[in-house]
Amino acid sequence: MLRRGAKRNPGDDMTPEEAIKDPYVLEFLGLKDEYSESDLEEALIRHLETFLLELGNDFAFVARQKRLRVDDEWYRVDLVFYHRRLRCLVLVDLKLGRLTHADAGQMHLYLNYARERWTQGGENPPVGLILCARRGEEVARYALDGLPNKVLAAEYSMKLPSARLLREELTRTRLALETRRRRA
Repeated sequence: MLRRGAKRNPGDDMTPEEAIKDPYVLEFLGLKDEYSESDLEEALIRHLETFLLELGNDFAFVARQKRLRVDDEWYRVDLVFYHRRLRCLVLVDLKLGRLTHADAGQMHLYLNYARERWTQGGENPPVGLILCARRGEEVARYALDGLPNKVLAAEYSMKLPSARLLREELTRTRLALETRRRRA
């Protein structure tokens, strides 16, 4: 994923799939059952420090509602972050419902634009994160696999998962860390 000529530091071997977790628990937002995408975005900005902690290490906030113009149409990327270890922008599109193929196309447009106009020398191509309430595995596979840009979809929840799901996630994370250490 590194651009030609970019230097790699020891320990920086990280993939977007490792950097971007799934799912995210956003119970700290305090949103009730009915809210809009703008309500969700506003709450994330109000609780930006906590959201950065939920995202994980090495994320830095760059922009909100970042505008881009393609032909004679204006678009807005909901949230833009920079990931230090990946050395790239991470564009976040917030979705209230289920992931759709149209969401993937929209993010693909954003990433192509960002790669051409927002990426600085020495940075890697941007990564897209579609943060949705539900992600159908088959729709995600067919819509996101094989794209020239790296687009990931992650689910969010407004409440903490059950103890069983927490145990499973801890086990999955521990195994991923052990595998990563063995490769290093």
